[in-house]
Amino acid sequence: MEPGITISDSAVRRIRELTATEEFAGMMLRVSVSGGGCSGFQYGFSFDDDKKDDDHIIERDVVTVLIDDMSWEFVVGSELHFAEELIGSYFTMRNPNAASTCGCGTSFSIG
Repeated sequence: MEPGITISDSAVRRIRELTATEEFAGMMLRVSVSGGGCSGFQYGFSFDDDKKDDDHIIERDVVTVLIDDMSWEFVVGSELHFAEELIGSYFTMRNPNAASTCGCGTSFSIG
C-alpha cells in the first residue's frame, strides 16, 4: 500500500469552516509544491473546484484535499496541519522528508 498524507483535526476543522462560506462552497483544498521560498521549495494552499487527471485525492471527514502528482513526491508521508500561533494562522505540512524548514512553515529543503 502506498504511503499517503494525513490531515490533522485542526486542518479538517478549518477546511470545513472555509468550505461552509459562500466563497469556497463545494471546493477542495489544493496543496502544491513549487521552487522558491527561503529554503528551496515552498508549499502552496488554494481552493479548487476541479480535479485534474494527475491529482492524488485525500479525503477525511467530508473534506477533500488534492495534490498534483509532481508535488506528491515531496509531501508523501506528511501531515496537512492548520496552525494557530502568535504569528498568525496558516496551513502547513508536517513533512518528515524535509531536511530543514523556514520559521513560518511554508518553505522547506530536501536533504
